[in-house]
Amino acid sequence: MQRKRCWICFTLALLVNLFFFCSGSQAAVIKDDESAKHGEDASKYRVVDTYEFPGFKLIQFELPTLSIYSYMLVSDGKALVVDPVRDTSVFLNTAKEEGSKIIGVYLSHSHADFVAGHMEMKRAVNCPIYQSHKSGVKYPMEALKEGSSIRVGKATVSFIETPGHTPDGMCGLVYGPNPDVPDLMFTGDVLFVGSVGRPDLLGETVSAAWLAAAFYDSWTNKMSKLADTVRIFPAHGAGSLCGAHLSDHPYSTIGEEKRSNPYLKHKSRSEFVASLIQDLPEAPQYFQYNAALNKNGPPLIDWNKDLPPEKKPDSSLMDPEKAYVVDVREPDTYAAGHIQKSVNIPLRGRFETWVGTMVPWDANLILVGSKEELKESLFRLHRIGYIPEIITLDAWKKAGQPMKEGNPITPEELYRMMQDGSAPLIVDVRLPSEWMALRIGTVLNLPLNRLADLSKKLDPEAPVVVVCNSAYRSSMAAGILERKGFKMPRNLKGGSQAWIEAGLPVYEASAPKATADAVAPAKAVPTRKSSKPLVREEGC
Repeated sequence: MQRKRCWICFTLALLVNLFFFCSGSQAAVIKDDESAKHGEDASKYRVVDTYEFPGFKLIQFELPTLSIYSYMLVSDGKALVVDPVRDTSVFLNTAKEEGSKIIGVYLSHSHADFVAGHMEMKRAVNCPIYQSHKSGVKYPMEALKEGSSIRVGKATVSFIETPGHTPDGMCGLVYGPNPDVPDLMFTGDVLFVGSVGRPDLLGETVSAAWLAAAFYDSWTNKMSKLADTVRIFPAHGAGSLCGAHLSDHPYSTIGEEKRSNPYLKHKSRSEFVASLIQDLPEAPQYFQYNAALNKNGPPLIDWNKDLPPEKKPDSSLMDPEKAYVVDVREPDTYAAGHIQKSVNIPLRGRFETWVGTMVPWDANLILVGSKEELKESLFRLHRIGYIPEIITLDAWKKAGQPMKEGNPITPEELYRMMQDGSAPLIVDVRLPSEWMALRIGTVLNLPLNRLADLSKKLDPEAPVVVVCNSAYRSSMAAGILERKGFKMPRNLKGGSQAWIEAGLPVYEASAPKATADAVAPAKAVPTRKSSKPLVREEGC
């Protein structure tokens, strides 16, 4: 039976997804979007589907770890690539398989959440770059205006200006043989399935309220006038930080969005603006730097380059003032021994987003792991513009440098200590909405994305246990506290899910929603031996 449902957005996420908790007779099972993104394939492009239309077809790609959709429009031996990420080999290979020549790359707007692949594509096939005349870029491109069009074989892409997410939003309407009704529309980050693009990523350059109002006009005066049958294909799906409450369905129609998109139900501009800018999560700090990279033209990458020389294994790596060391191994391996004051951000999750959220852009970033892990890490960090140094743990050990152990605590041990009054302070590092919905007891909520700052409320000499849903975030939190000088931070092994699977009691909220500054527990109702499955976005 469904017990509770709440939509959440990650400030760091990281973090932005559906959280609800169910009870039943079966054992707890995690069925969350983040778990699906913990496999090796999550960091690689996959083909979602190929859609056949009269005169052309559309291939939809997804990069799960960043919740990105990219596209290839194919017709009569020609192909147009839409919103590619920096590593473009999948598009080059697909075009070859299709026997098609890439005739251009189209950017729907100025991207901020990843480094786009337009310059890489231009280098590879010497094709033009199409984007809005309002984009203000510093490289040669074909400027699009209202009514501009591109011919792709038997298909025609006609463009309309749709400011909202950004001032330079440019949707592409794709027509087949029927010149009167488009078959589909590339909506970029303006209109998502079940949501709309957030209008606050430009900081003080353009107000969120102005952009929200601009989207209201774009929808009311242009997009909503299209036939209900027009399919919409956005640049992001569930888990993206460019909007809130995005559906995990890969496409929709204008008619379906009219019926079901909650943002489009508002009848006045003022109501729409208020609803869109209310309680927006904090965007990761790396967004502004990626936006600048994309506008200037990202430097080209040598994707086949060998690993760079390793960093010298000296004590400077243990000094937070001199280095930000990120250990990319699994939490249990990290806990068994790591460089002191390093932070664990495992590769299996939303690695790129977490690094971009937690590590300041100008930090001296050092990655530690095996050579294979480091190679993958460097490849993936190119997607968000970071250029770190590296070191293997073997080199650190051979230099005789000290190792630090993490000493995780099991749910059973922590519960016993809670019962006899000897438990340390427990800090839940999940989002406030997650913490309010379900927690393991009377615990403090300090969200991970603000933990480094909020940790000043705590005593670094006292023991602390950190907890999240699966120990992915809390392993990261233990490293953050270690960097801040805490002597005894411990991670709850397996997280809340392991606690539930052990049949230990959980608490459900009966108090108003907490804020991001929540530092005191709300009233809670204990529930014994819960079998609630945790449905959550661990990466956001």
